[in-house]
Amino acid sequence: MTFDLFDNLDDPGPPPEPLADGAMVLRGIARANAETLLADVHAVTAAAPWRHMITPGGLQMSVAMTNCGHAGWVSDKRGYRYDPIDPLSGQPWPAMPVSFRELAITAAGQAGFPGFAPDACLINRYEPGTRLSLHQDRDERDFNAPIVSVSLGLPAIFLFGGMRRADRPQRVRLAHGDVVVWGGPSRLAFHGVAPLADGDHPLLGRLRINLTFRKAL
Repeated sequence: MTFDLFDNLDDPGPPPEPLADGAMVLRGIARANAETLLADVHAVTAAAPWRHMITPGGLQMSVAMTNCGHAGWVSDKRGYRYDPIDPLSGQPWPAMPVSFRELAITAAGQAGFPGFAPDACLINRYEPGTRLSLHQDRDERDFNAPIVSVSLGLPAIFLFGGMRRADRPQRVRLAHGDVVVWGGPSRLAFHGVAPLADGDHPLLGRLRINLTFRKAL
């Protein structure tokens, strides 16, 4: 199925902005469909509410999270992992909305990764002052598929580093509707989000929502 993200746009936007080999920013490509995406976020969180997960070390994450798809990323004192069952409800995670899946597939194709088949979407909610420390996405079984990350709401500073935590990361400003895709040689790059600056977004107020798509299973 082809996503109609660009059907009502005369100009699809600027060309991809390279970050590293296999990594790039697609500026504004989710903006036209943002209201549908956010309505689907609300539907997911009605079934699987936001929660602040606990790290294996016992610390509470500042970013609120939930999931949809065949599996959800979870963290607790047992470690980081994907689980088909929401530990809060004991039920499967909500199905991935069609709008999510089609955007992820389209963005991956635009970035040079055709055939992406996401089966998990981690949804993060940032409030002013919250951050995400540098980390690698390495809990997935297969690193051949890329990561697709969608920004909605308040702008954020995305930190994109190298293969070592000590590598100095690039600081990339992401606005509402921007999508970052990384895979291939950059699949295991360290990345994070700097503390979110305060602001007021027309659709989300003092919030940023991030959708991160993976092929987890």
